[in-house]
Amino acid sequence: MGQDVKPTRSELQKLKKRIKLAKSGHNLLKKKRDGLILEFFEVLKEAKTLSQDMTDEYKNALGKINISRVLDGDTKLKSVALSVRHTPEISLKTKNIMGVVVPKIESDHKSRSFLERGYGTIDSSAAIDEAAEAYEKVVEKVIKAAEVETSLKKLLSEIEKTKRRVNALEFSVIPKLNDVKAFITMRLEEMERENIFRMKRIKK
Repeated sequence: MGQDVKPTRSELQKLKKRIKLAKSGHNLLKKKRDGLILEFFEVLKEAKTLSQDMTDEYKNALGKINISRVLDGDTKLKSVALSVRHTPEISLKTKNIMGVVVPKIESDHKSRSFLERGYGTIDSSAAIDEAAEAYEKVVEKVIKAAEVETSLKKLLSEIEKTKRRVNALEFSVIPKLNDVKAFITMRLEEMERENIFRMKRIKK
């Protein structure tokens, strides 16, 4: 800025208000960032537990299906699989975590009896029923894992976005506004001294 610039007190007051607003926004965004990080780690904890549960359920189901293959044979298993009538249906809704919209997946999936699955007692066996039930539990975990994983991605994206805004305010916007404020204050003081000096000369 050149020395011929003549700022006013009104401009200084407006600038002070902008700085106050920027600092207020900075504090709110920092609180939001910290809150989002806490929420992220809570969901991450849930994701880790769910991942382990899903692995355990899958290993159990794999063991059950292998036993069924030995006892009943692949042909019978395929025949039973083809007779299953119901396919799980899911509905996608949303929920809000600190302003971040994340998915909430709801499903009508649940453990069923062999009659509800669509195959009869003649086609079935205890081994097939156990394998079917085990895989139903795997499906439940997979549906929940999809919800949690998507929530993690959305939260992480919002955290990064909020961090960039916080840094922009802290290291760019507010310092620049303070520099302009310092310059205007200095120029107003200079102008005031010049006016006093001019008035003294006029009196003389």
